[in-house]
Amino acid sequence: MGFYLQGLTVGLAYIAPIGMQNLFVINSAMTKTRRRAMITAISVIVFDVALSLSCFFGIGTLMQRYEWLQLAVLALGGLVVIRIGAGLLRSKPETAGSGVARANHDQGGNAEDLGKTISTACVVTWCNPQAIIDGTLMLGAFSATLTAAQSTPFIVGVETASVCWFIGLTLIISAFRDRFSPKVLDVLNKVCGVVIIAYGVKLLAEFAMAVL
Repeated sequence: MGFYLQGLTVGLAYIAPIGMQNLFVINSAMTKTRRRAMITAISVIVFDVALSLSCFFGIGTLMQRYEWLQLAVLALGGLVVIRIGAGLLRSKPETAGSGVARANHDQGGNAEDLGKTISTACVVTWCNPQAIIDGTLMLGAFSATLTAAQSTPFIVGVETASVCWFIGLTLIISAFRDRFSPKVLDVLNKVCGVVIIAYGVKLLAEFAMAVL
């Protein structure tokens, strides 16, 4: 139980600083219906669990060993992140009513939105070299000190933290989103879009500095 709680604590400390994931989940909870927000949270959890497992077992060392791999993630990640931010600038917040109407009139659109949500969750989780490296340093350090028997409850605690964090964040924000007017939600979309675009530009700048 002690190693599980240790993993839970470390997992929360590991998740909180990764801004892209949290920003994506918060924006979804504020501007989408609760059902769509939960789908977003679950998608992020799946990719976050995959990332933390990879970091725990050392995939981040590949990023440090092969410079071309890190450069590729920086370049492609920067471009995709900027595209995501631009999409937020153009999007409009959904109300519960608009979500129901869309479900009744456009099932194909829902499938397309689901694919977009999953792909975006993948990008905000995996197109962040710094998150992969930081995760490797943090989780990899614990992995090196734990026995096989101790590693299992520890990593389960880390994954539990991911589930609790993103589901809890989504439910709490969704519960209070009705207090905000559509205009405020639209402004939030714009702010999130600008921040995400700035993050994408930062990734491209790091790529340029590494190449030049």
